[in-house]
Amino acid sequence: MGMAAKSPSSLAFIFRVRIPFHAFTYSTINSGSRDNVQNPNQNRNQFLQSVRDVCKARAFRNLDHALHLFDTMLHMRPLPSIMDFNQLLGAIARMKHYPEVITLVREMESLGIAPSVPTLNVLINCFCHLNRVDFGFSVLARILKLGHQPDCITLSTLVKGLCLQGNISGAARLVVEMEKKGYKPNVITYGTMINSLCKIGETAVAIELLRKLEEEKVEFNVVLYNTIIDSLCKDRSVTEALNFLSEMMSKGVQPNVITYTCLIQGLCNFGRWKEATSLFKEMEQRKIMPNVHTFSMLVDTLCKEGMLTEAKEVFDVMIQKGIEPNVVSYNSLIDGYCLQNKMDDAVKEFDMMVERSCLPNVFSYNILINGYCKNKRIDEAMHLFHEMSNKGMIPNVVTYSILIGGFCRVGRPQAALEFFDKMRARGPHPNPQTYAILLDGLCKNKHFDEAMTLFQEMEDNKLHPNIVICSILIDCLFKVGKLTTARDLFYSLPTKGLQPNVLAYNIMINGLCEEGLIDEANELLEKMDENGCSPNDRTYNTMIQGLLQQNMASKAMELVKIMVDNGCSANATTASMFIDLLSSNQVDKNIQEFFQNYV
Repeated sequence: MGMAAKSPSSLAFIFRVRIPFHAFTYSTINSGSRDNVQNPNQNRNQFLQSVRDVCKARAFRNLDHALHLFDTMLHMRPLPSIMDFNQLLGAIARMKHYPEVITLVREMESLGIAPSVPTLNVLINCFCHLNRVDFGFSVLARILKLGHQPDCITLSTLVKGLCLQGNISGAARLVVEMEKKGYKPNVITYGTMINSLCKIGETAVAIELLRKLEEEKVEFNVVLYNTIIDSLCKDRSVTEALNFLSEMMSKGVQPNVITYTCLIQGLCNFGRWKEATSLFKEMEQRKIMPNVHTFSMLVDTLCKEGMLTEAKEVFDVMIQKGIEPNVVSYNSLIDGYCLQNKMDDAVKEFDMMVERSCLPNVFSYNILINGYCKNKRIDEAMHLFHEMSNKGMIPNVVTYSILIGGFCRVGRPQAALEFFDKMRARGPHPNPQTYAILLDGLCKNKHFDEAMTLFQEMEDNKLHPNIVICSILIDCLFKVGKLTTARDLFYSLPTKGLQPNVLAYNIMINGLCEEGLIDEANELLEKMDENGCSPNDRTYNTMIQGLLQQNMASKAMELVKIMVDNGCSANATTASMFIDLLSSNQVDKNIQEFFQNYV
């Protein structure tokens, strides 16, 4: 194929070794096996029907399975119809093996098999997904050169390709050109454009296009509305998404399980579980069966809200309705039990998952291990870690990080360091979170020298500590009395490409107050807003307590007023210090009135 020959090497086409036809049998349709060689011309129709069924059901085990079928078809005499080849090419494209499809089309052409418009449509789709819409337009030119007429799928695919590249104006111009050439864009064309706009985060533009289509009396389907609703939920505009639900129903477009699932997930992400539960009930009233994803989301949200009883009820309803929970459903419930320190119940649910032939994954083990570590049951956590390995499951960086934190939590920092060394020797590479957990654990266990060594090791290895790690170390330095080093590290953060966050400022202000350096701490507080970092409750309370400790009551009262004006409030320690001040003989009437009004 002349056009494909221009394809750059960056597409990394896969040129496969040719395998003799006699190596394949019709048994490959189900197994991909090359055993039990039979006459490939026997049961020809049955074989081709099986290929169609596998393509339709997307039942390929892997790419090799699909390629076996393709090679078998390529050597059949007479050759199968181009429609059969198209179906198989489309199925491979849906598996996202785009370069392979391009290679297969070239191979077909080299054997004299002429592509049809649907063949070339699949080819255009592959180029668009490879971010080469320009090659897609080359295929369009070839369609015209061959005397064929492109169809709506051809043009819709190119519209999608332009949108995926962010060329919205180009996609809009193509739609206009379609209309001029007599190709009436249909709901699929517009749906493609709206879907592509949503995928690149241009939800507002997608809605604007939807409104223009309304003016042109284009009939919308549920897929179009679902695309907008899903995108709005991902954009955190759940209320607007709910309005679209009302709109679609008012226009006679009935929501389906995808509509409700998108909305329930959006509501769950914002902790609006009452509305999510209400929608869930509405689904049942409309006889729309929730799927496992819908149930799992609701279970997860209820668990996170601490409503474990309700979560278990939803979980049980799922089973009663004949929907088998998946590993995500079980993980959510197990995590819910762990969050409430009900480890025995969590283990029972874990065992039930195994009994029902739902295999636990790394996340399942991580949830249980984390629960044990939080409860300081490190031996049981390590037992699970070894069980993972025995079952051929590879612990990930989260698994190791949780256990490192667990050793620190039970006062075994040396064991945490040894486990960290094992991780580096044979496990995944530690990430910044791993270092932060270990540093924090070492500091809390007063192993300051080891913490400093670890931080220095990070810098020597150019691992670029993040702001959390630097904040932990600054806090550590104050605790060991290394004021100058702590100060130097804080003020050097911008040179490391880091901007102090509220945590870093709070640690620094607290450290300076404890050292009696109130003026410097106050200057730092004033600079926070200038640097785009707003003080929080802890910042104000730390500074106010520092001022009161230095008998600077007037300045403390001024800061309390600022704190209240900024929507923050005094904590118990600050209030207690003002009460102590009131009980002393040195309190005047102004302080009494101030305490009644502000603290």
